[in-house]
Amino acid sequence: MAPIRVLFVCMGNICRSPMAERVFATMVERAGLSESILVDSAGTSGWHEDAPADERAVTAAAMRGYDLSPCRSRPVDWRDYGQFDYIMAMDEVNLQTLKQGTSEERGEKIHLFMTFACEENTPSVPDPFDGDEEKFHKVLDMIEAGSAALLDHIQYYDL
Repeated sequence: MAPIRVLFVCMGNICRSPMAERVFATMVERAGLSESILVDSAGTSGWHEDAPADERAVTAAAMRGYDLSPCRSRPVDWRDYGQFDYIMAMDEVNLQTLKQGTSEERGEKIHLFMTFACEENTPSVPDPFDGDEEKFHKVLDMIEAGSAALLDHIQYYDL
């Protein structure tokens, strides 16, 4: 069976999506599913292409045991729509950007990340870029909850 591929997407791919990539990858590894689920991240813009994750994201993630050092920003590529089974938008703006110009079939792969955690009142993960350290930790709380729910979903429906 081919591995399930998950792509996390925010705007610049330096805060939310690399945090989600590493949190989810860590949960996948702890579940013993690293060969069954592959994880990556990208941005809807190329503003920070090849840049490492934002230092505040790196610090907040490291405090919880997540290593963001492998992450390098990259823009979403049209090939991603064919390669990934789940394309997880971190907010409504990126969701709409990802859905623009995609076929209905490929559009079914694109999801708002927090819907998997049943966070109806907070469907979007806010961008912490203009915030302080506390905002990065709040975003990580959301990402951990969303990642656990997404992993449960994939284990139940896809593995």
